[in-house]
Amino acid sequence: MKESKNMLPEPSILIQKIATELSKEINSNTCLIGIPKGGHLIINALKEILSATKVDYGLIDASFYRDDLEISGLKVKEMTTDVMFEIKDKKVILIDDVFFTGRTTRAAINEIFDFGRPREILLYVLIDRQSEQLPIKPSYSAHQVSSETNDYINLEEENGRLVFKIRKKDE
Repeated sequence: MKESKNMLPEPSILIQKIATELSKEINSNTCLIGIPKGGHLIINALKEILSATKVDYGLIDASFYRDDLEISGLKVKEMTTDVMFEIKDKKVILIDDVFFTGRTTRAAINEIFDFGRPREILLYVLIDRQSEQLPIKPSYSAHQVSSETNDYINLEEENGRLVFKIRKKDE
């Protein structure tokens, strides 16, 4: 894949925007669950920013719940699902770096229901690419962008700081 020029805002600014919005939503019945890999990086940053707030944090790797396994195959990830708290009747806020088609979110929601029936599920993302293929939209997005469908946008850690990487599929 070819890497292209990045014109996106600084991830730290977008994470701070999400933290500000989350502070309005979080109560004693809320949990934050990141979708790896980008959601894992955001969750780590939010733990520091929201350190004074009592909230459960977890990760959910929904790879086995995806509807495109036949097409793209199972992608090996270093993350595993880590939900060590009760989800039943809680407000679950899913955290992800980029919302594109809605398929990852749908898969994550399916896995969440394996842990119990939450009262409510919200989705907070840094970037909404506004290209959904399912009737799913973020509850909050820190930044909206239209991008080529053959672009991949990912949040990554590079030299101790978070950066967005934009890659184009090889022709």
